[in-house]
Amino acid sequence: MQIGGLAQATGISRDTLRYYEKRGLLRARRSDNGYRDYPEEAADWLRYIRTAQALGFTLQEIEADLPLLTAADGDPASTAAALRDALRAKLAEIDRRIDGLQVLRAELARRLGAPLAECPLQAATAG
Repeated sequence: MQIGGLAQATGISRDTLRYYEKRGLLRARRSDNGYRDYPEEAADWLRYIRTAQALGFTLQEIEADLPLLTAADGDPASTAAALRDALRAKLAEIDRRIDGLQVLRAELARRLGAPLAECPLQAATAG
């Protein structure tokens, strides 16, 4: 798939695709005429990147998972086990974030339910 097709399939600009390629997040083969040729799986990988970013992960965090996802020269069983371990770690991190967000949400809801005079945010803006 050429860069224009991948951009259209994913809604990601060509400039962003080139940036991802420069960072090593995306790989393309070069055809005889020099055009980039992306594998079909590139669209799925880009959707993963965008979803992870939307959930608050940085490109650096996403890049940390990349060697596991692209390691084709190693033993498939050990690569699969390493990937499962990385996914378990990511799930645990997401669960910790969810727990923290639930605590924050409960605190905000409690403050909104409190009389304004008792609300530290209101007191700080009133003075």
